[in-house]
Amino acid sequence: MLKGSCLCGSVRYEIDGLLDAALNCHCSMCRKAHGAAFRSRARIRAKDFRWVSGEAMITWFESSPGNHRGFCSRCGSPLLSRFDFRPDEYGLPLGCLDTDPGVRPAMHVFVDSKAPWFEITDALPRFQEFPPR
Repeated sequence: MLKGSCLCGSVRYEIDGLLDAALNCHCSMCRKAHGAAFRSRARIRAKDFRWVSGEAMITWFESSPGNHRGFCSRCGSPLLSRFDFRPDEYGLPLGCLDTDPGVRPAMHVFVDSKAPWFEITDALPRFQEFPPR
């Protein structure tokens, strides 16, 4: 069982399942949403995710058509992405997990729009966009 929470502790969640497709996304939307050089995230099955507390505190923002980013309305922590085109899975930012996810990012995506001040220094594969599924 994985557990996560927002910065202020108002929102808590649990995941009873495996995370997969962990990656570092360098697109401008992820950089702006997280205030960082990139967002580390993994994919989870929607049925494995459960809000424990604070679900009413979640504000959803449609950052691109069909992509909804959920964040705590009190502290702003980015907690979850849900997709109209894939309702059975979520995108989970790894930064709000309170327990070890058991996965590590395996690639960098959208590297053509990475922050100009950030240099990727690891040997993980790099993709201009998402690689084919």
